[in-house]
Amino acid sequence: MKDIQSQEDHRRINIKKVGVKTISYPITVLDKARSKQQTIATVNMYVNLPHHFKGTHMSRFIEILNRFHGAIDIGNFRYILEEMKEKLEAEAAHIEMTFPYFLTGKKENHQFLKSCRYECCLHGSLEKNVDLKFRIVVPVALPLAESIGEGLPRSLGQWGKAVTVVKFRNFIWIEDLITLIEGAIDEEQNMAPIQGKNSMTVESLTRRIAESLDCEEAIKSFSLKVENLAEGYSTFATMDSIP
Repeated sequence: MKDIQSQEDHRRINIKKVGVKTISYPITVLDKARSKQQTIATVNMYVNLPHHFKGTHMSRFIEILNRFHGAIDIGNFRYILEEMKEKLEAEAAHIEMTFPYFLTGKKENHQFLKSCRYECCLHGSLEKNVDLKFRIVVPVALPLAESIGEGLPRSLGQWGKAVTVVKFRNFIWIEDLITLIEGAIDEEQNMAPIQGKNSMTVESLTRRIAESLDCEEAIKSFSLKVENLAEGYSTFATMDSIP
């Protein structure tokens, strides 16, 4: 049987992206406390197809993913991209893995453990060089005294979220990145009363988190979006690091 997909196409029209998406797949991520953490990712894989190819076998994406089964983590992410580009004879390869990361910590009264969930996404592209970005969503909660105040539309102290996208210069644990962001949130919440404000703003919190990210040597660059959720609308502020 002829391989129709790999036959030459003389129309010289590039297809920008072709691939598979929303694949549920088990992956391993590094865990500072427990060495490794097993989680389930939603995976999108796609390539830029040269104009002389009519198409590609979609099953090849899954075959490549399966070859790395049980060994998918940030450390070997580049090897998946390299194999995608080589095996699919693509001009560029891209992969996105969105996954929940769980961090367990003690409550203040130390009577029980609380597991917090953070939405993460690892996005990688390979054309000539590997471009790797990591996104994490850190929830922002109000202090308990404020969260139960009269007239507040939020439940369980929910204030909003901080969405951070970083490029790394050196390795950093996900837990340490979370601690960095949450530490900045705590600082801003503590400073609001001192500065004569009833509560923090998206602008002030964005600046506070950006200052902390900018001081971290392992972070090469970042983009940041802080969003405050209100009843019927939301407010936000964004900031990018200086190249």
